[in-house]
Amino acid sequence: MAKEYLIGKFLKRIKRPIELEPNQYYNLVTIKMNHKGVVLRGSKKGSDIKSKMFQVKEGDFILSGIDARNGAFGIVPKELEGAIVTNDFWYFEIDENIILKQLFLELTTMSWFDEICRKGSDGTTQRIRLQKDKFFNQKILLPDTNEQKKLSDKILTFKIGQASIDFEIESQKNNIINLRQAILLEAVQGKLTADWRVNNPDTEDASQLLKRIQEEKTQLIKDKKIKKEKVLPPITKEEIPYELPEGWVWSKLGIISLIVGGGTPKSSNPEYFCEEGISWFTPADLGKSKLKYVKNGRRDITELGLKKSSAQLMPKGSVMFSSRAPIGHTAIGLKDFSTNQGFKSSVPYFMEMNEYIYIYLNSIVKDTNENASGTTFKEVSGTIVKNFLFPLPPLEEQKAIVEKVNVSMGLCDALEQEVQQSQEHSEQLMQSVLREVFEPNNVN
Repeated sequence: MAKEYLIGKFLKRIKRPIELEPNQYYNLVTIKMNHKGVVLRGSKKGSDIKSKMFQVKEGDFILSGIDARNGAFGIVPKELEGAIVTNDFWYFEIDENIILKQLFLELTTMSWFDEICRKGSDGTTQRIRLQKDKFFNQKILLPDTNEQKKLSDKILTFKIGQASIDFEIESQKNNIINLRQAILLEAVQGKLTADWRVNNPDTEDASQLLKRIQEEKTQLIKDKKIKKEKVLPPITKEEIPYELPEGWVWSKLGIISLIVGGGTPKSSNPEYFCEEGISWFTPADLGKSKLKYVKNGRRDITELGLKKSSAQLMPKGSVMFSSRAPIGHTAIGLKDFSTNQGFKSSVPYFMEMNEYIYIYLNSIVKDTNENASGTTFKEVSGTIVKNFLFPLPPLEEQKAIVEKVNVSMGLCDALEQEVQQSQEHSEQLMQSVLREVFEPNNVN
């Protein structure tokens, strides 16, 4: 039978004050929001710490007085035994005569405890935090310890089964990632369009396309629209990674497209940035979106901002390629744009090749990351990007490749959606087990 208790009856805040030694280094604790756990914030010398500090122990349940309402609580891990916190962090003893510790910890993974923390917090917009009376004086219904033990056993049994399901879900996610990569590799090796070539024997040879590209580039140089560049070294027999289908040729990315770097205005002058101007991208913009086509980054720059940086304006349809960590994020611009120095982007001499270039760049991301250089920040130089070996199909076959890849990736998207739904269903089942006794409306 359930009985009503105050939070303060089974959660007892404890404090372990510590006198800091001036010459000793101490680990500092922080807690990530949204149930992301208790982690190391860093280390400081005792003489550099001015606040009154308190020591935590492995296994303590701890929360942030400021961010608990946002899921900032968890268990102190073994590696943070003896670490220190300020008075803004609360940690507790749990009275197991009222609620079993293991059951309580399971309950903190659901919205049940989030709601308790929200209702126990108060203050101005910038200073909302847990209030002692509001937090500890909330009333909840708890079953007796025998029922709690049964519920804990049920949760444990469920979690064992769920672990197997989670493993299978992760395996399926990895399989889809591998499938996507296999599709891209088969695309640039000509395997996806083997039947297409049989049915289209009179297609223009890629060597003719390459010749027309070179003529276009020569004309652009003559018209002073682009600068003449150093001739790239020829492709040696030893460099060729695989045999291409008949009608294809090996080239280099810097031969079939102009490789353009980026830049950032050197000052935070407000005249360089604006609400609506030239779309200006950073690798982080692409990393979050993961979209094939993008229109805007998080910031726009002005004409003056463009002029005051090494960035260049690239035409609609150009293919962005992030060359600094995170390396390999790609997208096609939906309008004229510029980038920061984290890119070496491709401006095709024949813009209708852009989607095939996009496919190609995604197919080599793994190899590109492995060949990146640098210690603090991994980077791929413009010279390396220009010399990327490029398997060039006839233009008409490029269009067929793009169509086949789009269809195949659509199927992968559907599979991914099914896996995501399975994962959500698994999580919902766990929540339903917990809600058998602890419904949100039991929190008063």
